[in-house]
Amino acid sequence: MRVGVVLPQMEIGADPGVIREYAQTSEAAGYDHVIAYDHVLGVDPGRPGRGAGAYTNEALFHEPMVLFGFLAGLTSRIELWTGILILPQRPTALVAKQAAEVSVLSGGRLVLGVGVGWNPVEYEALGQDFATRGRRMEEQVGLLRELWGDSIVSFEGEFDRVTAAGINPLPAATIPIWMGGQADRVMERIGRLGDGWLVQPALRDDPGGIAPYVERIHASAREAGRDPSEIGLESRVSVAGLSIGQQVELAREWEALGCSHVTLNTMGAGLETPAAHLEAVRAFASALGR
Repeated sequence: MRVGVVLPQMEIGADPGVIREYAQTSEAAGYDHVIAYDHVLGVDPGRPGRGAGAYTNEALFHEPMVLFGFLAGLTSRIELWTGILILPQRPTALVAKQAAEVSVLSGGRLVLGVGVGWNPVEYEALGQDFATRGRRMEEQVGLLRELWGDSIVSFEGEFDRVTAAGINPLPAATIPIWMGGQADRVMERIGRLGDGWLVQPALRDDPGGIAPYVERIHASAREAGRDPSEIGLESRVSVAGLSIGQQVELAREWEALGCSHVTLNTMGAGLETPAAHLEAVRAFASALGR
């Protein structure tokens, strides 16, 4: 099992020195990956009909690709994961270019976790259609892989068109595409197209409850002629409300259920300083024997 950390961007602020220290300390402590969430815009909480969702304009989100370009030069081993990047609200060719660049600058350490998001306000502001986001993401995944694999691409789909063009430089290594979500359609999509599943928040407190979802992914993989064992599984361990012993116990439970990756989340635990977050990161790594 590989072990990572969620960058607690909403609680440690925007100081680049603090971000550098967090990433370098996590790498030195033996963590295998660092995950960053994505939101381009936050909605005014007083806006009528803003919809459901945990985040507003008051939540601090770094732009993942820019952040990872920064971290690529400050780390040497730890993988850089988007968890998730809201793919359908972004131009496909631009994501392909940005991801390839991060891959090059990091020596092939990027893992692209993608999803469709929940916030129509972001889609509106970014000029994309919220209603077609699922179909668009499926098409985007195929186009991304073409753009990363060939120097010249011609593609015509429902949403994107590329005529005899390509990106340069190409990625330093294959960029895995993991997917978030938990709807049945998403499980089918992961089995058919994805390299792994990022378990959603509603399922992370009950490891045993993921079995039907994993079964759906594996069934879809077999239907597509893929080996289910090659599809990864990532879940989280939250510091909030758990002792260090309970954190380790939960991580081991996820491991026993077949998780290839477990990620520690220190947000929401009342840790008031960057130093407190780093103390929790070190304690978990030590308790796991990293």
